[in-house]
Amino acid sequence: MPDRPAPPTNGAQALMKTLVEAGIEVCFTNPGTSEMHFVAALDKEPKMRAVLTLFEGVATGAADGYARMADKPAATLLHLGCGLGNGLANLHNARKGKVPVVNIVGDHATFHVPLDAQLQSDIETVARNVSPGFVRTSRSTAELCRDAADAVAAARGLPGSVATLILPADVSWGAGGQPCAVAPVTAAPVADDTAVAAVATAIRSGGKVALLLGGRSLRESSLIAAARIAAHSGVVLLAEVFPTRLTRGAGLPAVERIAYLAEMAGVQLADLQHLVLVDAKAPVSFFAYPGKRSQLVPEGCTVHTLATPAQDAGASLQKLADALGAGHAEPRLQPALRPGRPRGRLSAAKVCKAVGHLLPENAILVDEAITSGLMLSVMTAGAPRHDLITLTGGAIGQGLPNAIGAAIACPDRPVLALVGDGTAMYTIQALWTMARERLPVICIVFNNASYSVLNVELERVGADEVGPKARSQLDLRGPVLNFAQLAQGMGVHAVRTDSADEFSAALEYALAQPGPHLIEAVVPEALSGAKRRLLPWLLRSMPRLPQPVARALKRKIAP
Repeated sequence: MPDRPAPPTNGAQALMKTLVEAGIEVCFTNPGTSEMHFVAALDKEPKMRAVLTLFEGVATGAADGYARMADKPAATLLHLGCGLGNGLANLHNARKGKVPVVNIVGDHATFHVPLDAQLQSDIETVARNVSPGFVRTSRSTAELCRDAADAVAAARGLPGSVATLILPADVSWGAGGQPCAVAPVTAAPVADDTAVAAVATAIRSGGKVALLLGGRSLRESSLIAAARIAAHSGVVLLAEVFPTRLTRGAGLPAVERIAYLAEMAGVQLADLQHLVLVDAKAPVSFFAYPGKRSQLVPEGCTVHTLATPAQDAGASLQKLADALGAGHAEPRLQPALRPGRPRGRLSAAKVCKAVGHLLPENAILVDEAITSGLMLSVMTAGAPRHDLITLTGGAIGQGLPNAIGAAIACPDRPVLALVGDGTAMYTIQALWTMARERLPVICIVFNNASYSVLNVELERVGADEVGPKARSQLDLRGPVLNFAQLAQGMGVHAVRTDSADEFSAALEYALAQPGPHLIEAVVPEALSGAKRRLLPWLLRSMPRLPQPVARALKRKIAP
């Protein structure tokens, strides 16, 4: 009996095959009608894991977290321009973190677009905000897989980026799709001899020099090379304020992050003669403030670039170390040191202390705790080695979705996501996906019933005296949110704690039991009352204080 001919392959099926052959194994979805052929194609591709989310910002944030830990892109499946728009905040964070993400955005059939139906929009214009390097609408089934291959190649090259492929419904359902191979990733170039020589000369000049590390230069091998240079030549090691992924803990080089508050960052940079950028940009103030400089590099400091984001940061650092004769210098490593178990009434600092006391080996920390996490860095510095993910683009609502992606990328590693109450509500739907996928995530929500960071900013920006209406816009006490109940309603084991003993016991339980879990920490604001009123005055005073005093003050407020 003759073999039956293979059934024709439609565009969606060929697209799915193209993605998996390019190494994309996970798709975070929030589909609609235009994407139904892509959804149906999932059943024919066992190598693609599909993870449903209840909000597009969860899908895009999960794809971001996945790529940070897997070092390769995931896909998102989003519904039209409105769905892409709902996911923009976390795609913005991915873009700022140079994280590879491939968006598949469904569109109306090409013949339906001119009718301007209710959901019709200019998807390409929406997409360019977050994927300026690659936005394309596929015009035919025959072209689809070549377009997809180009999107994947654009996303995963250095620097990583967000790529958006727009998929009209008839291109998806059309017959005759042919999978297409994706070009291999080419090796990233190393810093050229001229750049290395210029930096080496600056380091040998005798002035104070700092290496500002960002992006991939904050991984272990790069940190070791940078620490050898620091030990040999006395340079200062700094990290960008919000790293995409920082490997840290006992046995690894310690690196001081640039402070979020510009006045404190100014103290860290004040007496530098040379600042060397390694996969990082020169630091600027997060916002503009009346009468204050936006550029944080001090006047008279020369900025050098050792490695751009498109270059191999680790190999460039090693080349510099060899040029300086530091290739075999003994790097200074962080000793193992845990804080004690906290006691008494719960506070944000005690939550951070408990995390440092109990953090397991090889954990992933997702930090979007805002003001409540001021002590997290110092409390976990000597904990067992772990990776830290932070809010690269400043658009809140990243923490819980990032934890989903990180847990799927690294299923054998515990994930702890520390988030504020305000930011948790942006993407609270992430809890449902954690429960559905049975992910090993522990969500720690600081409930201080306030947009605390905005209360701080209100004092800093020099706004006119504010009254109760203005204050109410930054207050979450009417009513106070109950995150334990919200989590339980979405299938996540959760407890509410207001003492250090309760919190520590809850964290021990969560670490010992399959996840996910949520621990609600009811805490006062870390910066409130007299502290908050005093902070702007202290910040304004810092440039006039002697450097040792200013540095001590900075360490006291934000270590």
